[in-house]
Amino acid sequence: MEKYESKQHQIRRPAELIYTLISRFDNLTPAVQDKVEEWQADENHCSFKAKGFTVKLEIVDKECPKYVKIQSGEGGLPIDFTFWIQLQQVAPYDTRMRMVLHADLNMMMRMMIGGKLREALDQIAESMANAMNQIPMPS
Repeated sequence: MEKYESKQHQIRRPAELIYTLISRFDNLTPAVQDKVEEWQADENHCSFKAKGFTVKLEIVDKECPKYVKIQSGEGGLPIDFTFWIQLQQVAPYDTRMRMVLHADLNMMMRMMIGGKLREALDQIAESMANAMNQIPMPS
């Protein structure tokens, strides 16, 4: 398994608020359903089509407010992977987020897409942090 890590991103929201949103796939429906095809989600499973590929994901472990662990589901992409969304609250409204991906890639795939995976992971983490920074603060 190859390991790829995103850069750490600051989110100016409490870790528990972020965790509440990312710990259930069905919470993501309003944000994602018009960005991918055939989005379906419940609490711990989701599937969608992206660039012609069916992607199936499953939440397999989570600990409030520290992390959510997600893995590829059966019948989806031909690559087995697991990724964590890690949260670390350093102050009441200062949470640091990092994404870590473990992917089972053969040597050829590693050479072809390894660098692109790291870039994509950084882009996803940055987009996610930007979106989370836009969430209204609880009153």
